[in-house]
Amino acid sequence: MNAKRWIAIGIVAALLVVSGITKITSTLLATDDEYEMSWVDSLMAEDTGLTEMVLEEGNLDKRIAVLHIDGAIQDTGSSDSLLGGSEGYSHSAFMDFLEDIREDDSIAGVLLNVNSPGGGVVESAQIRDKILQIKKEKTLPVYVSFGSMAASGGYYVSAPADKIYASPETLTGSIGVIMQGYDFSELMKKVGISDNTIKSGEFKDIMSSSRPMTAEEKAIMQSMIDDSYAQFVKVVAEGRHMTEAEVRKIADGRIYDGRQAKANGLIDAFGYQEDALNALEKEQDLKGAQVFEYDTSGGSLASIFSTSVSQIVGQKSEAHQALQLMNMMEAPRLMYLYGK
Repeated sequence: MNAKRWIAIGIVAALLVVSGITKITSTLLATDDEYEMSWVDSLMAEDTGLTEMVLEEGNLDKRIAVLHIDGAIQDTGSSDSLLGGSEGYSHSAFMDFLEDIREDDSIAGVLLNVNSPGGGVVESAQIRDKILQIKKEKTLPVYVSFGSMAASGGYYVSAPADKIYASPETLTGSIGVIMQGYDFSELMKKVGISDNTIKSGEFKDIMSSSRPMTAEEKAIMQSMIDDSYAQFVKVVAEGRHMTEAEVRKIADGRIYDGRQAKANGLIDAFGYQEDALNALEKEQDLKGAQVFEYDTSGGSLASIFSTSVSQIVGQKSEAHQALQLMNMMEAPRLMYLYGK
C-alpha cells in the first residue's frame, strides 16, 4: 500500500472519530422529546432493519411511503463498501424498501420519485415485478413523480403506476433496449497487438472487442434485443392501457420531453413531487396521512464514515456518474438505458 493511500485512510479515520464525537455530544445534549424520538427510531431499526424520516405528521394507521430512484438502476453487488460505496441509488436497499412496504399494513399509498436514465434489464424488471406484487396483494395506489429524467428503465419501472407526473421539461421515453461493445481489432493491428483466445464453442467470445462480429453473431444478439424490446412494449401497453401497436409507434428509442410524453399518453399530468403527493392524498382518500421516506443515511457510524468518504472523493460529480455508466457498459449486457 503506497503512502498516498495511507494518508487517505488516515484522513477518513480522523473524520470518522470527529463525526462520532459530534454525534455522541449532540445525543447527550438532546431534549427529552428528541431523545424519545431517537429511541423510537432505534426500536424501529431493530424491528425492521430500516429507519424512517417523517416528512409530514399525520395518521399512523394509513401512511404514505415516499421512495426515490436517483441515478442509474444497477445492482453493483456492494453499494456500501468501505471506500468504494456510492451515493444515490442502491438496488439492494431499494428492494428492501419495497419489501417493507409489502409487509407493513400501515402503509396505504406510495409515491415514487424517479430521476434516472435507466439501467439494467434485470434490475428494472425486479422493481416493476415487486411493484405489481404490492399493488396486487395490498391494492395500494402508486403515484410517480419524474425529475429531470426518467428514461428507458426509469420509465419501465414507472409504467405500472396509477398516475405519472412530470415537468414539461422532463426527458422521458427512450423505450427500447441497447447492448454495446467495442471493436478494437484495427487499432490492435496498428500497434502490433494480437489476440490469443481459446474457446469451447464457436460463439463463446461473441462480441469480443478483438475482432469484428460475424453476421450470424449479430443475428443472435439481435434476437435477444428483440425479445427484451417486446417485453418493454408489453409493460408499457399494460401500464398505460394502450395497445402494443400504439406503443410501438412511439417506442423507437427516441427521447421525449414532458409535453410530447403527455401528448403520446406516457404521462398523466404536469407537476412535481408536491403535486403528485397532493393528488395521491386527495384522490385516494389519504388526507391527513403520515408521509415518510426511508432514511438511507441511517445515522450509524458506518453511514457517517460513508458520507465522509463520499464528500472527500466527490461521488456526485459528473465524472463519477460517467464512471458509473462506463462500469455498466464494461461487459456487454442488455440495458434499458438512455445515452452511453
